[in-house]
Amino acid sequence: MGEDETPWLNQTEQGIWRDWLRATERIHSHLDAGLREFGLDLAEYEIFVTLSESPGRRMRMSELAGAARHSRSRLTHTISRMEKQGLVTRETCSADGRGVWATLTEGGYELLEQVAPHHVAAVRHIFVDAIDPEDFTALGRAMASVVAVAD
Repeated sequence: MGEDETPWLNQTEQGIWRDWLRATERIHSHLDAGLREFGLDLAEYEIFVTLSESPGRRMRMSELAGAARHSRSRLTHTISRMEKQGLVTRETCSADGRGVWATLTEGGYELLEQVAPHHVAAVRHIFVDAIDPEDFTALGRAMASVVAVAD
C-alpha cells in the first residue's frame, strides 16, 4: 500500500486512539501499583488468576503462556521467580515427558485470596465505576470486536 493509499485516521479517530493509549497505560499503572503493595506485578497476578481457575490449579506451561498472554520465555522467567518464592511449582508432565506443569501452591493461593479483594476494588475504581453503564456495555462490544480481528 503506497502512501497515497494509506487510510489515515481523521482527527476524531486519532483523538480516540490516543485516549485509548493513555487510558490503558493509566489503568495498567494504577493496577500494577496496587499489586506492588503485595510484592506482585500485573503479570504475576494474571498467572495466579489463570492457575486458580484451572482444574487442580495447574496448567501446562505452553497453555498458561497463551491464557495469561505471555511469551513462553517471559512466562518461564516469571514462573522461575514465583517458584523461588514458593508461590508455584513446576513438574514434568508424566504423560509425555516433554511438557511442564505449573501449579499454584497453597501459599500462592492464599496470597491470591489476600490480594484479590484489593485488586477488584482497584479495577472497579479505575475502570468499571469510571464509565457510564451504557458506555461500559458499548465498550464491551467494541473490545469483543477488537479481539475477534484475525492476526
